Amino acid sequence: MGKLTVNIKNHEYDVHIGQNTYELFATDYAELFERTDRIAIIADEQVAASHLPRLQAALASTNREVVVKTVPAGEACKTSAVYVDCLSFLLQEKFTRDSLVIAFGGGACGDLTGFVAATFMRGIRFLQCPTTILAHDSAVGGKTAINMPEGKNMVGSFHQPSGVLFDMALFTTLPAKEIRSGMAELLKHAMISDEGWTNELLANPTFSQPTIDWLSIELLKGIEVKANIVAEDEFEHGARKYLNFGHTFGHAVEAACGFGGLSHGESVMIGMAYSLLLSETQGAIEETLTNRYIHFAKKHGYTFRPIYEHSFDEFMNYMEKDKKASFGKLNFVLLDGVGNPFVKELSGEQCELAFQQLQQRVEGDVT
Repeated sequence: MGKLTVNIKNHEYDVHIGQNTYELFATDYAELFERTDRIAIIADEQVAASHLPRLQAALASTNREVVVKTVPAGEACKTSAVYVDCLSFLLQEKFTRDSLVIAFGGGACGDLTGFVAATFMRGIRFLQCPTTILAHDSAVGGKTAINMPEGKNMVGSFHQPSGVLFDMALFTTLPAKEIRSGMAELLKHAMISDEGWTNELLANPTFSQPTIDWLSIELLKGIEVKANIVAEDEFEHGARKYLNFGHTFGHAVEAACGFGGLSHGESVMIGMAYSLLLSETQGAIEETLTNRYIHFAKKHGYTFRPIYEHSFDEFMNYMEKDKKASFGKLNFVLLDGVGNPFVKELSGEQCELAFQQLQQRVEGDVT
């Protein structure tokens, strides 16, 4: 079983990856549960249908009553209506400041649950029990949020979990779309940190069909990249912005497609291609790398259809609402070479030109 400790000012917690991690409830987390009066699981309805008994059985060792609130699968749970419904559920179940909530689902469920925990009675403790590869990014670092019609993650809070437990046995049931989504964030962590690791991933023929053993090692590497950055910059005033590589355009793609229409990771995969292309002129990325990346993405089943189905103006409308925009200017995370991210302010004209170039580059690639 892999373990990594996230050290943040005034807070420390562990991330566990492996088989049977929920057995740690009776050992490593026994003291946490002793200080807890009530436990609620906020579960993705699809995950609950397949895996909820496994989590409930492990929680039997806590000798605490456990209630379950199921929420819509995926991004559909990150709405103001679902958020308020969860708060009402906790109040009706007589939860207190000594209660605990557990996120049981993918990144969206974790974002929602974390925001519920952050705001219920001004903040209670919560555990992340992620069930997707994508959540190796979102479950660590304390960012919590819900979406608004105007954009993704527009309402939220920083609220660190008390622990993160990945049971890798649950990953065996993930559909191909979810695997692609999560692997995109793994590649992001490589591209902002390590050229050698990036080249290894781009050369891996089983990237989109990873084995559980290989994935356990790789996810811990990705989490370590994020944990180190978060420890340096918890509230995204500096280096933490680098974790948004591919996300400014990626979030616009996700919004234009309708949240859930294209997965977060698949949208970010498009966003990283866009950022690589911008980095050719604004940073130090070779055209050959961008072309290699586009070919790699298409080979592994990632789509670029949205850049032809939606206009640049539509994407621009969402990018202008992005949280990273400042004083009407657009800020992008670019690469001054793989492993060397930086933030650059760009004009709308530069963004539109890059969009046109991306369309041409993708169309010119024959997979």
